[in-house]
Amino acid sequence: MKSSLFRVLNKNKILAAAALTLSLVSPLTQAEKPAWNGKVLGFEGPNPGLLGDTLGIRPILTEKGFNYNLAYLTESAYNAGGGYDHDGYVAFIDQLALTFTQDLERYSGIPDARIEGNIVNRNHNDDLTTQRLQDPRVRQNDFAQESYSGQSITRLGWLTFARSFDDRRLTWRIGMMNKSQTFDKITPCDFQALMLCGGKSSTSRTWNNWNVHTWGTTLTYMLTPELTLKGGIMEQNPLAAGRSQAWSWSTKGSKGILLPLEIEKRTHVFDLPGAYNLGVLFTNATQTDLYSGKSGGAGATDPGGYQTYDRTWFIWGGLNQQLTQHAGDPNRGLSASLNFSLADQRSVPRHSIVAASLRYRGLFDARPEDWIGLGVSHVDVSKHYARNQAYKNELNNVTDYNNPLYSPVPTQSTNMEIYYRFRPVSWLELQPGIQYWHRPAGVKETQDAWVAEMKTIVTF
Repeated sequence: MKSSLFRVLNKNKILAAAALTLSLVSPLTQAEKPAWNGKVLGFEGPNPGLLGDTLGIRPILTEKGFNYNLAYLTESAYNAGGGYDHDGYVAFIDQLALTFTQDLERYSGIPDARIEGNIVNRNHNDDLTTQRLQDPRVRQNDFAQESYSGQSITRLGWLTFARSFDDRRLTWRIGMMNKSQTFDKITPCDFQALMLCGGKSSTSRTWNNWNVHTWGTTLTYMLTPELTLKGGIMEQNPLAAGRSQAWSWSTKGSKGILLPLEIEKRTHVFDLPGAYNLGVLFTNATQTDLYSGKSGGAGATDPGGYQTYDRTWFIWGGLNQQLTQHAGDPNRGLSASLNFSLADQRSVPRHSIVAASLRYRGLFDARPEDWIGLGVSHVDVSKHYARNQAYKNELNNVTDYNNPLYSPVPTQSTNMEIYYRFRPVSWLELQPGIQYWHRPAGVKETQDAWVAEMKTIVTF
C-alpha cells in the first residue's frame, strides 16, 4: 500500500518545499507583534525540579552565574505486532544528561561571554529496531528509541566558549562542539521515533547529533530581530562517535571540514508564533559510494570496488507554526511542523526524508500542561545502496528472500506515531505512545509493525 502523497516526494517536491519555507518567512504587517512565545511549538522552559533548590545550593550557583539542567530519560519499546521477528520483546534504554553554562561576563566584562557544557551518560544499549522490527541484512533508516546510540557510555557532548559582539547581534562559539548547539533548532525532539525527533540535519552522516563532540567554530548573526544567519567550520571525523573519543581532545580520524550554512526566522503569522529554517552542508572529506560493482562509476580505482570522491552535500529545512490559541491562552493551542532533508545518495543511505507532525498543548482544561502529538515520517532509500544490495544478490546467485545469503533491496518506508504526555508534577513527564511501521527499513517483505512505547523524563 503506497500513499500517493509520499510517492510524489521526489527531489523536485522537496526543493519546492524549501522554496515554500522561504516564501513563508516574509515580514508581517507593521502592526506591533506580541513577544515570541514558543511553548505551543514545543519549547518548554525550565520547570521546578525534583530536588528544588537542592538545599540552597542551586540559588548560590545561580548567583555565581552557573546554571544547569539535570534530567533523567528512559525510552521503552515493545513489538506489539508484526515486524521481522514476532517474538515479544521489551527494549529499554536510559540516559542522564547534564547541560550547563557558566556566565563569564560578570568576571571578565566580555559581552555575553560564557562556557557551555554537556555530559551524557547512556545505558543498557538495547534497541527494538535491530532486535525485532527490521531485517538485520539491511541498514537502519529509523529507530523506535531515538536516544539509542549503540553504546553504554558516559561522554562529553560539548564544551565551548561563546561570546557576543555588535550589541549581542553577533554570537561566536568555539571549542569541542555539537551541531545541535547552533543549527536546526526550530522543532523539539518530543517524539520517540528518531525520524520524528527534531529536525533532519543529523541524518547527513557527516556530523553527529547531540552527545558527540568535534572541534569547530560557528557564527550566528541577527540580520533583523526575527531573521538569523548561521555558519561555521567544523571537523568531519567519522571516528568521533567511538568510545575512544568520548572525552578526547584529539582530532585523530579527521577526514576534512564541514561548512554548514543556515537561515532561520522566528516570526508571527496572524499573530501566532512560528519558526522556519533552511540549511545546507558541504564537506571536502573523501566519501565512499554505496554501490560497488563492475560499473562502479568512472574514476573507480578497482572495477569491482567502491568509487570514492572528494566532496558531498546535504540540505535540510522546515517550519514549525502555531495554528490556534486555546481560549485566549498563549501557552495552549495547536501547532504543525514539517521537516525535510535531501542528501547525496551516492554516500548517504537515506536519500530523502519528510516528517510532518501536529502537537496540541493543553487540550483539556484540567490538564493545561499536557501534550498530545501525532506524526508521520517518510524515508526514500538511496538508489545506490539499493543497487548495491541487488548486485550482491547477483554475485551470490540468489533470488529467494528466505535464503540467508539474500540481501533485501529496500526502497521506501513510512512510520507513524501518536503520544500523550502527562505531567502529574512539575518534575515528571510520562509519555505513552504507539508507533506504526510500514515497510520497516524500506523492505517490502517485512511485515508492518506495531510498537507500544513509554518515554519518561525526570528533571532534577
